Amino acid sequence: MSVATSPRTPDSGTPVARPAYRVTGRRVLRSEWAKLWSLRSTWITLGLGLLFLVGFGVIAAARYKSSVTSGRQLDPDFADATAVSLSLFGVVLAQLALGVLGVLVTAGEYSTGMIRSTLAAVPRRLPVLWSKAAVFGLVALVLGAVGAFVAFLIDSGILSGTQAALTMSDGGVVRSLLGAALYLGLVGVIGAALGSLLRSVAGGISVLVAALMILPGLISLLPTSWHNAVQPYLPSVAGESMFSLHHGAHTLSPGAGLLVFLAWTALALAGAAWRLVRSDA
Repeated sequence: MSVATSPRTPDSGTPVARPAYRVTGRRVLRSEWAKLWSLRSTWITLGLGLLFLVGFGVIAAARYKSSVTSGRQLDPDFADATAVSLSLFGVVLAQLALGVLGVLVTAGEYSTGMIRSTLAAVPRRLPVLWSKAAVFGLVALVLGAVGAFVAFLIDSGILSGTQAALTMSDGGVVRSLLGAALYLGLVGVIGAALGSLLRSVAGGISVLVAALMILPGLISLLPTSWHNAVQPYLPSVAGESMFSLHHGAHTLSPGAGLLVFLAWTALALAGAAWRLVRSDA
């Protein structure tokens, strides 16, 4: 018969107290934060997202200023341009960079098999999804805010003296810039949710691109009455209303656009949570 004994120190003979480790939300967040910044793809993709947001905003403003000073007729896309719309010209490409990185944050662990270790350390599973979405969503939001404000400040100098010129104190400017940052942050969360739901990098990116860029084009083929009724509630169109300075007859207000886009985000997270709980990695 064997007797189990507790480990004893060599000098006193008293049992050694083993440290108690508990899985807490804060520790899961710290783990996901460390994993995010340990990937080279994070630095590259975030850099590209910031470059797209600032670079294309500055290029659009410079092109507008060149057309105005040369006396050439403005392109139709620039007819009603403002410093805000020109500064946020790169949001379309920045959303792809951040959305793709969001997919990689979650689906990448499934492709490498690392998700098994993650879920073994956090058996309740759902805190992993919430932490990944929260960490990357916050990073994408901050990057979007920095890029939007930097692009606007540069463009304000370029567009000074033109019809499109605006300042930070003008009505709706700060709201539009913050709306763009929030939109990009939520796009990152949707990307992370799609990666966890589909567990495939290629699949997650395909669905993301289809939802944000292809679906609006397909809806435009519908009869006008149907198009006007459906289009404002598409993810990218509702998101655009969050940071548009001016709104048309068939577009949502910034508040309504935010609610619709939050609903799409919640739907993606709910699908990811359902699959994470119901099926093994």
